[in-house]
Amino acid sequence: MDKNKIILCPQCKKPVTWKDNPYRPFCSERCKIIDLGDWAAERYRIPDKEIGSEEDFNENEKDILE
Repeated sequence: MDKNKIILCPQCKKPVTWKDNPYRPFCSERCKIIDLGDWAAERYRIPDKEIGSEEDFNENEKDILE
């Protein structure tokens, strides 16, 4: 990665340089703390795989038990 590259802060979208930025990829300690708080409050989630039907669930359960 080019150290002089300008990126957008993931929190506030302000342009910020990568080089010599102790808070990267954030622009400031404030944005870094806000993001950490969002993770702690479980605002970021990875969706689970949906189980289609009860029959699909029962088939998967059988595979596990065997």
